[in-house]
Amino acid sequence: MPIYEYECLECGEKFETMQKITEEPLTSCPSCSGKVRKLVSNCSFQLKGTGWYLTDYSKKSDEKKEKQEKKGEKKEKSDNVASKTKSKETSQKKVMNQ
Repeated sequence: MPIYEYECLECGEKFETMQKITEEPLTSCPSCSGKVRKLVSNCSFQLKGTGWYLTDYSKKSDEKKEKQEKKGEKKEKSDNVASKTKSKETSQKKVMNQ
């Protein structure tokens, strides 16, 4: 629910109240029952969770790069193992054919 700020025209007191957007604005001061006016104030809200800060984005991209690098290393290792296995099989076939 939004928090709205009001100022009393009679006593000058400023106060905040939490109201639904659909509610009618307040018309009287809770202290002196004088007329109030709604003030325009800075809105404050919090963005919670991941992904809202530059550091969150960079962490994700860094993690992705690391994972891709690890996958690349694993692929290279598996390619090397596969090529070594093929070369062994080829050399064994040559020996058997001689």
